[in-house]
Amino acid sequence: QVQIVESGGDLVQPGESLRLSCAVSGLTFSRYLIGWFRQAPGKEREAVSCITEWNSPAYYLDSIKERFTISRDNAQNSAYLQMDSLQPEDTAVYSCATTCGPGATDGHWGQGTQVTVSS
Repeated sequence: QVQIVESGGDLVQPGESLRLSCAVSGLTFSRYLIGWFRQAPGKEREAVSCITEWNSPAYYLDSIKERFTISRDNAQNSAYLQMDSLQPEDTAVYSCATTCGPGATDGHWGQGTQVTVSS
């Protein structure tokens, strides 16, 4: 049974940083690319970033390109999203999945972790 659990979401002020984690079990993690997605209230889900099986970033949403960094540790079956200089428009539920890119709906998905950026 595949389980994907995100953690690290929090309420922060603009300009602060967070590091999200995505712990995966029930599959051979090193064989899957991993994507981070987010969905803000009243908006469509959007792809934030993806990383290949070989630890190479494959996609960054334009609006976060200079502020977020994706990584993974295959030995820990985990992926991460370092988010710096957070802005109120980054407020969303962030999820990770074994899929990548805009419009992706396949793969295994986690339940998400809430990130709120507010002063």
